[in-house]
Amino acid sequence: MGGEAVKLLADARSSKAGWNRTKLDRLYAGFGFIIKNGRGPHDKVYHPDFPELVTWLPRHTKLGEYNIDNAIKLIDRLQKLKEAQRG
Repeated sequence: MGGEAVKLLADARSSKAGWNRTKLDRLYAGFGFIIKNGRGPHDKVYHPDFPELVTWLPRHTKLGEYNIDNAIKLIDRLQKLKEAQRG
């Protein structure tokens, strides 16, 4: 998790408007998620250490606010799982 990822997460929390797929991909990648091209119109996003953290993203560049909300929720869950793992 780098500084850019933390800044992008803060940006996502403050405004869900104006996001595109490239920016959202950088957010996910910054927190260790992998984006795998699917066969249909969506790509699979998952975390290699926590396979229960998974979602699907449309390939088109314009995203709905629900895509940003979902990213925030997944990252929040990731952070809680990492904290629990540390004990």
